[in-house]
Amino acid sequence: MNDQPPSGNTKDDETPPSNGRRMLLDFGPLLLFFGANYLYSDLMFSVKVLVVATIVSLAASWVLERRIPMMAAFGCAGLVFFAGLTLYFDNELFIKIKPTILTLMFAAAIAGGRAMGRNPLAAIMGSQVKLTNDGWRIMSWLWVAMFVCSALANEIAWRTLSTDSWVTFKVFGLTGISLGFVILSLPIIQKHQINDQ
Repeated sequence: MNDQPPSGNTKDDETPPSNGRRMLLDFGPLLLFFGANYLYSDLMFSVKVLVVATIVSLAASWVLERRIPMMAAFGCAGLVFFAGLTLYFDNELFIKIKPTILTLMFAAAIAGGRAMGRNPLAAIMGSQVKLTNDGWRIMSWLWVAMFVCSALANEIAWRTLSTDSWVTFKVFGLTGISLGFVILSLPIIQKHQINDQ
């Protein structure tokens, strides 16, 4: 991941993007970030590559799909903010704590929405999958757990690993955590999915 899960459509009448293209748009910038850091061992340069690649990815989403996923847009805004702090102060701490802060914000938004009787996750994923109320409740707390786990893992990683190792963890470790929770969510979706027919 990236700091957010795979993006969902926001409009029911749009043609769903191909999985391969969506994966490329979601994870391409992270792979370029990893490649730049691997080749040059320069985090500041790699951060610039990540920002440019993420903005290009969002622009490509708009051109190809006529939409920009909500979570991707929020993640890009957070990236630009923390990357700007990193480059301005020449301090890698800001980019390292970005995954922690953003994932905790996502977790708080979903948990807070549920506490107020709302369903933020359905607003994000509702056009991609339709679930019963129980299904959304379980999925919401599963996603809260995913974001909290990602935040804790990132805190441990940036505090204990070298910068190069943290970059590897960010690209592959956080993505692995997200994919693990996606796999855990599949039985829930199968059990609680509402078929249009």
